[in-house]
Order: sequence, then C-alpha cells, then structure tokens
Amino acid sequence: MKILVACEESQAVTIAFRNKGHEAYSCDIQNCSGGHPEWHIKRDVKKVLNEKWDMIIAHPTCKYLANSGVSWIYKDKERILKVKEAAEFFMIFYNHPCEKICIENPIPHKYGELPKYTQIIQPFMFGHLESKATCLWLKGLPKLKETNNVKDEMMKLPKNIRQRLHYLSPGPDREKLRSKTFQGIAEAMAEQWG
Repeated sequence: MKILVACEESQAVTIAFRNKGHEAYSCDIQNCSGGHPEWHIKRDVKKVLNEKWDMIIAHPTCKYLANSGVSWIYKDKERILKVKEAAEFFMIFYNHPCEKICIENPIPHKYGELPKYTQIIQPFMFGHLESKATCLWLKGLPKLKETNNVKDEMMKLPKNIRQRLHYLSPGPDREKLRSKTFQGIAEAMAEQWG
C-alpha cells in the first residue's frame, strides 16, 4: 500500500510499515528524526493530501484539543480561536475520502466538538511500562488489538515513572517528546493493518 503518515517527524509508524514492505511516507513541516529523510515529505500535509493514498494515519497537533489543556481556555481568550483552527485541521483528515484512515490524539475536550473516537489504547497494552491514554478515530480499519499487555507489571512502578510523559518538566522538547508514537503501537498498526 501507499501510506501517508501525516504530522509524524519521528517516523516510528512509517518505519514499521516500511518493514512490512509498504510504501509509507512521513509528512511534517519539521525535519524527520527517524533517520530516513528519503521517506519524509517536509511540507504542509494539506499540499499532499490530494495524492492517491491507500491509507492515511494522522497525528494532528493536540495542543489545543487535548482535555489535559482545557483549563487554558479560560486563561487565554485567544486560545478558543486556536481550538477552532486545530479542530478544522483534525476534520480535514476525518472527512478525507481515503478508504482507510486512523487519526490519533489524546482524549479531547468538548470545545473542539470532535466526533466520538472509536477506541482508546494505552502503551502498556503494547509492551511499554507507561500509561498515556490515546484515542483512535478509525475508518475502514479494525480496532487495534493489544499485543503484549504489561499493565500489572507497570502498576508496580511509581506513578511518576509509569506516567513519565505527564510529569515531563517544561522545556523546548516537551511537546515533541510527549507526542512520540510508542514502538509497540507502531508495530501493531503495521502488523494488523498492513
């Protein structure tokens, strides 16, 4: 398949699908950090969406849509405009005519007025000793099945370890680190959807 992995600079999902023999491309306005610039389209994803894709896996920016940031709406009057812009960008993927689509984002707040997600997954369902609820909106794809549930083992760890991403200190790389796709999830997508 020819697969677009939108808003992915890490290339975790792209590499997982490439390892299964698919023609997958990451696309982001940032340089890729996955080590394969030959598989990376450094452009605004809206400029490549009209090409023929067999599958689109999108990771739109969640900064203004995630429930974890909802309190900022009341502290910054301009933020509601950014919420609207982020929701419009999200809906570009949701309404795309491609037959197979996955959109990944954290649990959203109500102000973005996003459609109901299909399922919630956790890294611990795919072999990672961490917790980070992630929603998937799916079209033409089955729900992702867990591959290696390590929740019991993870729960023995201190909260600040198992929720490491939640407790990251503020800094220039915080947003990028929190948005990385876990390898076990990327591999499950490639195995189950490829």
